[in-house]
Amino acid sequence: MPNPPTPAPAAAAQDEAPADLLVRNAKVFTGDPGRPEARAVAIRDGKVAALGDDRDLAHLVGPGTQVVDALGRRVIPGLNDSHLHVIRGGLNYVLELRWDGVRSLRHALAMLREQAARTPKGQWIRVVGGWTAEQFAERRMPTVAELNAAAPDTPVFVLHLYQSALLNRAAVRAAGFTRETPDPRGGQIVRARDGEPNGVLLAAPSALILYSTLAKAPALDEADKRTSTRHFLRELNRFGLTSAVDAAGGFQNFPDDYATVVDLAASGELSLRIAYHLFPQTAGQELADLKRWTETVKPGDGDEWLRLNGAGENLTWAAADFENFSEPRPDLAAGYETEFEAAVRLLMENGWGFRLHATYDETIRRDLAVFEKLAAEGLFPGGNRWLFDHAETVSADSLDRIAALGGALSVQNRMSFQGTAFRDRYGAEAAAHTPPVRAMLDRGLTVAAGTDATRVSSYNPWVALHWLVTGRTVGGTALYPAANRLDRETALGLYTRGGALLTGEQDVKGILREGYYGDLAILSDDYLTVPEAVIPDIEAVLTVVGGRVVHASAEYEGLDEAVPPVSPEWSPVARFGGYQAGARQASLVAEAAAESDEHRRWRVARGAAPDRAAPFLDPCFEH
Repeated sequence: MPNPPTPAPAAAAQDEAPADLLVRNAKVFTGDPGRPEARAVAIRDGKVAALGDDRDLAHLVGPGTQVVDALGRRVIPGLNDSHLHVIRGGLNYVLELRWDGVRSLRHALAMLREQAARTPKGQWIRVVGGWTAEQFAERRMPTVAELNAAAPDTPVFVLHLYQSALLNRAAVRAAGFTRETPDPRGGQIVRARDGEPNGVLLAAPSALILYSTLAKAPALDEADKRTSTRHFLRELNRFGLTSAVDAAGGFQNFPDDYATVVDLAASGELSLRIAYHLFPQTAGQELADLKRWTETVKPGDGDEWLRLNGAGENLTWAAADFENFSEPRPDLAAGYETEFEAAVRLLMENGWGFRLHATYDETIRRDLAVFEKLAAEGLFPGGNRWLFDHAETVSADSLDRIAALGGALSVQNRMSFQGTAFRDRYGAEAAAHTPPVRAMLDRGLTVAAGTDATRVSSYNPWVALHWLVTGRTVGGTALYPAANRLDRETALGLYTRGGALLTGEQDVKGILREGYYGDLAILSDDYLTVPEAVIPDIEAVLTVVGGRVVHASAEYEGLDEAVPPVSPEWSPVARFGGYQAGARQASLVAEAAAESDEHRRWRVARGAAPDRAAPFLDPCFEH
């Protein structure tokens, strides 16, 4: 057998040059089947230079090397959320009071009351998704009366998933709703007996009424949008996220609403790698928008920090279904395929891939028929990446058709938040394989995981990983049998290499291997061994992107890059932060559970509930 070639002197010297960063004394899960474990990782020039034991890499420590002792903690490749509305979320983050992770409604309303005292006249308080009533000890949503009591004069908008919104009296006035305001198409303004809006908005089933009402609230100026985005990215880094695929979304216009991340990328201030999509905003104008974009930009434009990935998640509005499982499945208009086919044809002819929002199999089957027609012409997929997003009720036959056309899937943990509503409408048997993640993987399909945050669910990736592993909602409801749950390593792969496959970056990120991006996270708890109930409470104590320490806590406090103070000063984030970790609320458990029992007794006294004792601890306190 011939001897391997001797490295050129310059290359050999580079291999032995000191590392910029060395993480040692770690339990490294690389995600690389060829070398699944290591004790140390060296990063040089933004990429992994070497993996091995501490002793193997000791010679890479030089005068300028930053050495981090992981103290025996678990290290994983940086997480990649394959469906996150990160650009829109960043532009609004500091304006939002996040109830993500809050475990009692009593505490949520206390946060609201305190924020009302801090919010200046003319501004709104916005609770914009990421929570569900199931997570509260009280197991219920707030009432409009409670919002009025907590904030009598400050407009309050509380979004519950893409199902409904609650507005206090001040917000109803600020939004301009009166008895004369007509219901928009697909939405309902709920009214009192006198015909006046009572503060409840319903997606029936379209979320446009929720979007458009929220859009009436004041926006940040350009400087604060920049600060807001930096703080949101830091918040995502807190959970070990190092990449995300932005799925665009409603009220996210190109290029205007992309200007902030473009500016941050140009100045080297992004702390998260973003691959973004373009989403036509105006019904009837979709083909004109897509044509303009194909003539001015192309997928791959950008660099490793910010790059265009394609179109979607909507191509035409008429082809979009909605995921409000509290409402019946919407029947899409007959004949939408004509415009939809024109949009897909335009993208294929110009070398554009796309992602496509599709919740129900009924929608997926109609879309696949269009793709198969174009495939018969030799046009689809034409070497372009394409995928379905969500696909909760996709059938086995549709999965086979997706595989035959070279498609992929991106699944999100929307059932963590809406699983009980789905089960109540369609039954436990249907819920048991919604979505059928294991069946997707068994067919060899590329599958990636994400959250669909910030409105449909929380941006905390560990809540999504808990759902993939346990098959449970955030309130503890069991949805999936073992056959539709994933082992921890497989689930983690959907959150690392899976996302990289969707953006064509599988050769540079998603695993820890020499030459790949130096993106990793040191975890607070060992994801691979902790009890399942602990998974949602995991955070990163150190997050590294391209060799840069972008988040540091615990023993590493202060090692990360500085970010400007939260602005404006009255921001809810300045007072409460973002996701509310369970440890912060441990002292509230007994109080919340007691109030839950008090509410039960009140209902029993009025004949609205059976007279049986409630357990002291609600299932939502199991972790």
